[in-house]
Amino acid sequence: MPYINCRLMEGVLSDDQKAEIAEQFTETIVSVVGEPVRGLTWVLIDDITSGQLTIGGRPVTTEGVKE
Repeated sequence: MPYINCRLMEGVLSDDQKAEIAEQFTETIVSVVGEPVRGLTWVLIDDITSGQLTIGGRPVTTEGVKE
């Protein structure tokens, strides 16, 4: 079964946007592997707590992503 884990900064995308991302990832897998895999495809979207991710040693925040 395909398992897709997408990590996003909390508070940036709406629940509807996250649902669209999950749907599009599923459609991509189905387009490559075939329709039978649709019901077996898992998409997990994790929210990363603001400030818990760093890039180049600097914390990334929700506010920074929105800018």
